Amino acid sequence: MTKTRIGLIGAGGVAARHARVLAELPEVEVSGVTDVVAEAAGRLARAHGATAYASVGDLLASAPDAVYVCVPPFAHGDAERAVIEAGIPMFVEKPIAINNRTASEIASLVTERGIRTAVGHHWRYLPVVEQARKLLAGRPVRLIAGAWLDKVPPVAWWPVRDRSGGPVIEQAAHVLDLARHLGGEVDTVFAYGNGTPPEAENADVDGATTAVLRFASGAVGTLSATCVLGWKHRAGLELYADGLALALTESELVIRDGDGTETVTCDPTSAHVAVDRAFVRAIRGEEDDVRVPYDEALRTHELALAVAASAAEGREVRIHG
Repeated sequence: MTKTRIGLIGAGGVAARHARVLAELPEVEVSGVTDVVAEAAGRLARAHGATAYASVGDLLASAPDAVYVCVPPFAHGDAERAVIEAGIPMFVEKPIAINNRTASEIASLVTERGIRTAVGHHWRYLPVVEQARKLLAGRPVRLIAGAWLDKVPPVAWWPVRDRSGGPVIEQAAHVLDLARHLGGEVDTVFAYGNGTPPEAENADVDGATTAVLRFASGAVGTLSATCVLGWKHRAGLELYADGLALALTESELVIRDGDGTETVTCDPTSAHVAVDRAFVRAIRGEEDDVRVPYDEALRTHELALAVAASAAEGREVRIHG
């Protein structure tokens, strides 16, 4: 069986996770790595018997079958343009940008060139999320409460707004994506930021944000996000429909109805494997289970941007499209 050769743009922690997963898939070979930090590219390449390249252009010249773009939020744009110009299938880690201009441009180029894409919203591959979808089938969701209560990750760019986009865009986007996935599109948001950054060097992002969401279906919801803790306290979604309450995290689904309570657990790492396997199988023409192509990720990104804009500007923000 011919192996699919995967190139990696970026050699940080998320790229390393993808490389580990991909290397364990029998039909895949991690063929090349490039990063602005040459030492990081070299380490990751050596770990997987791949070649370290000095630039994105050099990596693309090696003709990989697909490319993973795993760069910080502020660095998105040039790498995607180069991959699209080369006509190569592309997996992009979230968030897909720090603004709408770059993300919308890339989405348009993807459509124009017919590029196969996937974005790393891996929560959609969790077995507990699939079970929640089945339980909600035919039951209109009335209320949604999302939360991402965490610490500042140990990378210098994260607490700087024009580098990460802020906690809602960089972290809580996973929860917002699930809210859309299970509750439908959001048409209006109103958010507040506390105006106080976390205790981190050069931090200028809000340490806490809260938002009210109005869904097109008529459902209402909230989002709470903070990065002032020293640990990951909770990340997940609660959904309420007629006669049904669901509490969902990466590893657990708690189901409550008139008959009692049931708890279902799953291995959260299973979604890391599933999202990569689905992309590889799609580009090999074996199966089409890409659940978040780039244009779908753009909708989640626009929602996260709307929450961030509302908090910054103190006004209601309507989401179009």
